[in-house]
Amino acid sequence: MRFKVVSPADLRPGEVAAWRAIQADSPEYANPFLGPDFTQAVSAVRPRVCVAVAMEAGDPVAFFPFERGPLGIGHAVGMGVCDCQAVVQRPGAVSEAEPLLQACGLTVWEFDNLVGDTPPFSPFARRLHASAVMDVSDGYEHYKARVSENSRRFLGDMRRFNRKLARDFGDIRFVFDERDPKQLRTLMRWKSAQYRRTGRRDRFAQPWITELLRRLHTAGAGSPVGLLSVLYAGDQPVATHFGLWSERVFATWFPAYDTRFARYSPGMMLYLRMAEAAAEAGVAYLDLARGAGQYKETLKTRDLTVAEGWAALPSAGAVTHWLRRVPVGLAYDAVLKRPYLRQAARQTLNGLGAVRTRWTESPAH
Repeated sequence: MRFKVVSPADLRPGEVAAWRAIQADSPEYANPFLGPDFTQAVSAVRPRVCVAVAMEAGDPVAFFPFERGPLGIGHAVGMGVCDCQAVVQRPGAVSEAEPLLQACGLTVWEFDNLVGDTPPFSPFARRLHASAVMDVSDGYEHYKARVSENSRRFLGDMRRFNRKLARDFGDIRFVFDERDPKQLRTLMRWKSAQYRRTGRRDRFAQPWITELLRRLHTAGAGSPVGLLSVLYAGDQPVATHFGLWSERVFATWFPAYDTRFARYSPGMMLYLRMAEAAAEAGVAYLDLARGAGQYKETLKTRDLTVAEGWAALPSAGAVTHWLRRVPVGLAYDAVLKRPYLRQAARQTLNGLGAVRTRWTESPAH
């Protein structure tokens, strides 16, 4: 086994084809976050992105995208917005983490959405998380039947909201693949407002993330990479979503809606329209990603498992990483295990978000 580490832009066409072939042959690697398109798009806005290619008898058999930071501490590509990570490989190609980390010049590799029980990093998982899935592999009608088993009223309520929205604002129109860049800007504006309102960090305040979405949206023209979907009432956009999709998996990513239409549940309407369109396109499932949310509980039909943790080699960098991460991890675990702490944390964030919104919207600012 031989490893070579290259910039994603320097991958040869045959290597990119081999990467895609592994994904096509292995359902566990089908998520578009694990594909070369996402890695190459991130590398255009994050210069420290690399790909380790494992070679066997002159053929590429595994691909490991990563970002290298100070002290040899590495992260998943696009850490913080990357909802799926793995070493994309032929079965058994890379079974041990140590030689891979050494080849990459890493002392630590940190992950937060590692695919299930996949080598070589699964033994280093510190926490496991559920990632909700809308399974449409048997068609949209079968999906709706499954959802109705969980909530008898949900689909009926959605039909009622749909009729009321159309009556109040005009015919409902859904565009699965919206190419208008203006609507992408609308999504970012709505999502930034949501982050501020709920006390979360505004991802779109980071220029590399906004540029990444623009690149993926442009690259999506004619190819299954970045997908912007919009629900209109009359001529007005009421809900939008930007995600990544491949032949088998639609990875949901950034949903947003106009809060003036909140009483109609436009976000849920949009998800149902996306599920129907994805099923018609032959997609197996929509991955709603890890994280709590009542809308996920309503829409999902099953869960996948993703892992959070890090693998490390004995080094000063690994010790520094451990000292930085372990206290945070202990606090995180304490909150997760105690519902009253989760509720208190949510209320605090919402309160901070309200203060932040009033401050930023005041005339002095």
